[in-house]
Amino acid sequence: MNNLDFSAEPLFSWYVVLLAFSGIIMVVLGVLPLRGLKVGLRILNVVVGVAFAGYAYYLAFVFEGGTYRIFFQALILPFAMIVATVKAVVERSNEKNRPTPPAGAYNPNAPYAPGAAQPAAFNPNAPVAAVAPQPGQPGQPVPPQGASPYQPGAPAQPVADNPYAQPQPPQQPAG
Repeated sequence: MNNLDFSAEPLFSWYVVLLAFSGIIMVVLGVLPLRGLKVGLRILNVVVGVAFAGYAYYLAFVFEGGTYRIFFQALILPFAMIVATVKAVVERSNEKNRPTPPAGAYNPNAPYAPGAAQPAAFNPNAPVAAVAPQPGQPGQPVPPQGASPYQPGAPAQPVADNPYAQPQPPQQPAG
């Protein structure tokens, strides 16, 4: 049942061995947790690698003669995938080692300068500086809930034509 006979059919036997080797390499590249590889490239590696290894298994143990197809891509594709993987990993490590330029202070009134450096993006993990109240500027008291900020002591009333206003409870008649 073993079809690998290097003395009778060396081309077929070497093709099956290289096909299996290519499939195994591609599956390993897809499974290894290498940083820099995108998910799509990993999935492609695994799917094509399983297909190559499966076809090699079929040719080596199930195939009973007749015609078979030789895919030259099976010999070229693993080398291309290795080069793409190494390139992605090297680019990822270079990005990590590249220093980031210092960010200047943001001035919303500054004129637009196309060649100037852009301000840094908001970083929610950056430390926050404490803001102390300025002397002579006491803090504003917080109005109680339900009170109008426009008339101290007066309850807030919804606008009559506002469809989003809170409903008011019905008034009890005096008496």
